[in-house]
Amino acid sequence: MTRFCDWKATPARLTRMRKDKEELSTAEAFHLIQQVAAMHVPVLALTGGDPLSRHDLYPIVEFAARRSVRTSLTLVPTPLLTAETIVELKSCGLMRAAFWLNGSTALLHDVHTGIKGSHRRALESIGPCHEAGLPVQINTMMSRRNFHDVDSMVELLTRLDVILWNVVFLVPTNREQLDELLSAEQHEEVFAKLYAASKHVQFQIKTSEGQHYQRYVLQQKMRESRGRVTAPEFVPRTPKNLNDSKGFVFVNYRGEVFASRYLPIAAGNLTGEPLAELFRESSLFTSLRDTSKLKGKCGVCSVRHVCGGSRARAYAISGDVFAEEPCCSHPI
Repeated sequence: MTRFCDWKATPARLTRMRKDKEELSTAEAFHLIQQVAAMHVPVLALTGGDPLSRHDLYPIVEFAARRSVRTSLTLVPTPLLTAETIVELKSCGLMRAAFWLNGSTALLHDVHTGIKGSHRRALESIGPCHEAGLPVQINTMMSRRNFHDVDSMVELLTRLDVILWNVVFLVPTNREQLDELLSAEQHEEVFAKLYAASKHVQFQIKTSEGQHYQRYVLQQKMRESRGRVTAPEFVPRTPKNLNDSKGFVFVNYRGEVFASRYLPIAAGNLTGEPLAELFRESSLFTSLRDTSKLKGKCGVCSVRHVCGGSRARAYAISGDVFAEEPCCSHPI
């Protein structure tokens, strides 16, 4: 929705700031929602920057609700986020609130954000969501800094009574982040903990840019059933075939359409082309859906139709969007 975010922002200060001229206008946002409604998209996730910095956020959420578009909103616990704000968003028809928590402790989270007190403020915002009857989702960026914290995060999220944990596996955007990238073996270690947790927690666990978790879950189900389970339809709590270009579209604040938030190749701009057309017919999306284009071990993997690897991570590491997933230990 916007790339603007100011942890010191106040309503008075925002009125003195000029809107980014490249941001989608209110009318363009409404038009996008109409297209999303026509495509019967299960969930429209609004994010930022800080979405609360947009003066038209409430009308946008309400417009979506009136068209039966289930909307999730990623909130940043800046001074703009108050208990009254949460109640208003709920009354406008917001279906779910999401927050980033990159660790079970302030030390882990605040180092990631670079903002002292951000962990505490995020936790303090969850209570008002529950009071307003607004379900809460937690997003966590998984890297070498916090992969040892999975069990503690599971305990924390259980206490917080969330409905979904979205574990986002790091896609490096610069050389510094390469050092934070989990190895293939560390990915497997996290997968094992997520799978074990999924058997007893009340909240859903999903992964982003961790497509090989679907392969891991299928392997575990096959072992547990002594080989009777072979089809990807049996993968539990994991969106089937959800990958870059499959079942997911990311639209940035300028209206550019991507197959993944972390894959910086645009298929086009919805201000010039319909969203459904870009998703179904653009060369980017159609080529990414063609598993015969996959290279390396991804190209010959027996479960490539279930997994396919992170195209965003492959591109970040190799510069080739069809290269093999660089963080997978699955033997061929």
